[in-house]
Amino acid sequence: MVTYLYWFLVAALVIGALFGVGVRLGKWKPAVIIAVIIWLTATIAYYFWLQQVFVKRFGGTMHISVPEEQYHLNATWKDDNLWIENYDPETNQCIFREYSRGNMLEGKVVIKNCNPLQSTGMVLPKDSAAQ
Repeated sequence: MVTYLYWFLVAALVIGALFGVGVRLGKWKPAVIIAVIIWLTATIAYYFWLQQVFVKRFGGTMHISVPEEQYHLNATWKDDNLWIENYDPETNQCIFREYSRGNMLEGKVVIKNCNPLQSTGMVLPKDSAAQ
């Protein structure tokens, strides 16, 4: 919902710039330049920063794909950053990756010899219904 409000505000600013400068003052070249700057700034801000903030603080939807050769284990927020944990069975590694839309300032932590899908060495509780 907040995302729709954000884009409605961006559209209102773009239309306001076109109407206010272009129609009222008759200066279409500056009006188009201002409108493009507003649209470009808003798009870059949303793509690189605001999407995660909107989803975490106000609710919303984000779509993230897990690589085909990996299994998804966990996702958590650290401040406004989303960290995703996947398991790669080929290399036997757990990979924590900070999700960033622009692939800028991404963090990555690799835990070697991590096998969360196998119960080797784990003590499992007895199931009373199975006995």
